[in-house]
Amino acid sequence: QLTLVESGGGLVQPGGSLRLTCVAQRAITSVFNPLRLSWYRQDSGNQRELVAEIGPRGDTNYADSVKGRFTISRDNSRKRMYLQMNSLKFEDTAAYYCNAGDPNGRTYWGQGTQVAVSS
Repeated sequence: QLTLVESGGGLVQPGGSLRLTCVAQRAITSVFNPLRLSWYRQDSGNQRELVAEIGPRGDTNYADSVKGRFTISRDNSRKRMYLQMNSLKFEDTAAYYCNAGDPNGRTYWGQGTQVAVSS
């Protein structure tokens, strides 16, 4: 079982930045390193959508709406994933969720962290 914990959300003005962190608590290297890690977000009334993902070898993929503004990264030694969010817009307001998929097809979710972009 993998426990994912997000942090770093908050209230920010348009144009501002936040960095989200996802920690895989008590994960061992052999479990964490093969994970495909992702950030999803969900605004009230909308479906959860993929924001960015990073594979075990560092390959990345981004939603068109965040390309050039968000950067996903991972630190295998610390069992962490990050989402650097720059040039935030009102429409980035959502709950952001950490997701991990293992090679056996199991997926895990964190509890989410709220991001609010408001002036």
